Amino acid sequence: MDYLLTHRTTYQYAEPVSVSHHTARLEPVQNAHQCCEDFQIRITPQPTTRSVRRDYFGNHVTTFSIRQLHRRMETVATSRVQVRERAPIDLTQSVPWDAVARRFRDPVSPQDVGSYEFCLDSPMIRLSPVLARYALNSFPARTPFLVGVANLMRRIYENFEFDPVATEVATPLEEVFKERKGVCQDFAHVAIGCLRSLGLPARYISGYLRTIPPEGKPRLEGADASHAWFSVFCPQLGWVDFDPTNNILPSHEHLTVAYGRDYSDVSPLSGILTGGGEHTVKVAVDVVPLETPRSVSR
Repeated sequence: MDYLLTHRTTYQYAEPVSVSHHTARLEPVQNAHQCCEDFQIRITPQPTTRSVRRDYFGNHVTTFSIRQLHRRMETVATSRVQVRERAPIDLTQSVPWDAVARRFRDPVSPQDVGSYEFCLDSPMIRLSPVLARYALNSFPARTPFLVGVANLMRRIYENFEFDPVATEVATPLEEVFKERKGVCQDFAHVAIGCLRSLGLPARYISGYLRTIPPEGKPRLEGADASHAWFSVFCPQLGWVDFDPTNNILPSHEHLTVAYGRDYSDVSPLSGILTGGGEHTVKVAVDVVPLETPRSVSR
């Protein structure tokens, strides 16, 4: 399936901003399941400086500075992405979860170092005995690793309430777990915290999910949103994605933008500025399927 993505972010400041520096992670990644054919980002006011690089995790990063007085800043990122349906996975054929946990106990082999870092604490996710106890209910001895992960995903889906006003970006994971409420970012963090607390490698994924309007209803422009899910490293298969917000394994309707340890590594837009006072931010996202799908190439 081919998609046209538009991600518009608008900041309105109460007082003039004299200088601002920003980092954007809005360009979809290239991987085995998708190919970003085109990416453009329009920034208003026009940046004084602008550059593109890859970060530690391989994500595309646009950095820019604005050095003129402004009360409004807007970025409009537009991407054309090809995504293909992923082959079904037989979860029961994965290795036992405790074998995976043993493999990632320190010291690990050189071939596992890249995945091992996703077993450790990160800025927004701390290992916890509480999370480990919750996770263990999904991982009886010798349970196939991916079967246990799928069970954990289902339990989070059933035990946690989706509530867009219950949390903020900086709400601690411990509070989310206690209140059992949050959004996709929170559910991904809970799952990752549970898995890491058992010594299992798990990473955070930011992206988009195609939404389909109710039958007979028009599609509303700008009504889509950024999405988040998580991925685990399975020794046989590599990284395998899970979406606890929807209790599904992502496929051709999930579009990946960035990978990291948690949300702090993949924030779509961040920055520092001089001036501005209080501000408001509006985000509008469109995920539009195009007419003619083509095969995905790496």
